[in-house]
Amino acid sequence: MSKLLKKEKRSAIIKVKVEYLKMIKIDRLNLNNDNKNIIEKYQIYLLTVKHKEEDTTVSSYIEDVYKYLEYMEDKKVKTFKITYEDINEYLKYLKKNNYEVTSIMRKIASIKSFHRYLEKTYDLEDVSIKIDNPKYYRKLPNILTIEEVDNLLDIKLDTPFDYRNKAMLELMYASGLRVSELVNLKLSDIDLNNNYVRCFGKGSKERIVPIGEVASNYLKLYIEKYRDNMKKGYYTENIFLNNHGKNMTRQGFFLVIKKIAEEKKISKNITPHMLRHSFATHLLNNGADLRTIQVMLGHSNISTTQIYTNVGRDILKENYELYKRRD
Repeated sequence: MSKLLKKEKRSAIIKVKVEYLKMIKIDRLNLNNDNKNIIEKYQIYLLTVKHKEEDTTVSSYIEDVYKYLEYMEDKKVKTFKITYEDINEYLKYLKKNNYEVTSIMRKIASIKSFHRYLEKTYDLEDVSIKIDNPKYYRKLPNILTIEEVDNLLDIKLDTPFDYRNKAMLELMYASGLRVSELVNLKLSDIDLNNNYVRCFGKGSKERIVPIGEVASNYLKLYIEKYRDNMKKGYYTENIFLNNHGKNMTRQGFFLVIKKIAEEKKISKNITPHMLRHSFATHLLNNGADLRTIQVMLGHSNISTTQIYTNVGRDILKENYELYKRRD
């Protein structure tokens, strides 16, 4: 491909992403015009340089930075004059207003990213570099027992939507995909002859995940027998479709799994991510090594995966106490 064509292609991509930014309604933010301009340029940077995911990462970063700058404006602190002490005061404000430690940590990450951008773009000192994350005990993820998973996946198959739901649930539990990875799967991302799926995780990192025959069979049944009739004239490469013939969304799948859990009388506050946690914990408890689970989940750091060893120990302790009482 010639340099000219490559340049035109990059320009087209940037144009599409900039068009997306117009939907965020920056002009409605409660900020002065200078800060609105900075945030708009920061969004473009996140999308076109850092290649963050539009519907998740960018929205979170911008929301955090917006609240941060809103606070600074209220304190009469100009963005290019923010100091380490100003950031500390903001963090004290968050703590005083009873923000969860995990929420504060996410906001710190957003603030650090924003100040790195200011350093690169406006040649400013990164005053956030001294900010430390608060120490906290990481909350263990909630999981389903194997019996609860079996109950959730035991769907009565009458309609095309039942087969779609069955394929989605079986695939998610068999692969540990994030819900955003699941709903964004394309037909070209699956190989049902060799039983694996290709997905793109955080930072658009590609990984190949093997799946079992059960998930593969239900996925094949849904695609070959029901998917085409669900398209309603729309053309899409996405595998999972909603009742309008368009791509299933994360929110749509959340409602699906909540409804099934209610029908199955599962008392836990179930979420799609709980299936991912359950997948990892059940693998670990059945002898899979941590490194393999890390690769399948797409964790960049094994310390993230190690949290499941604590979940396993908690389950063993619960079982021990249960049988001890019975004796």
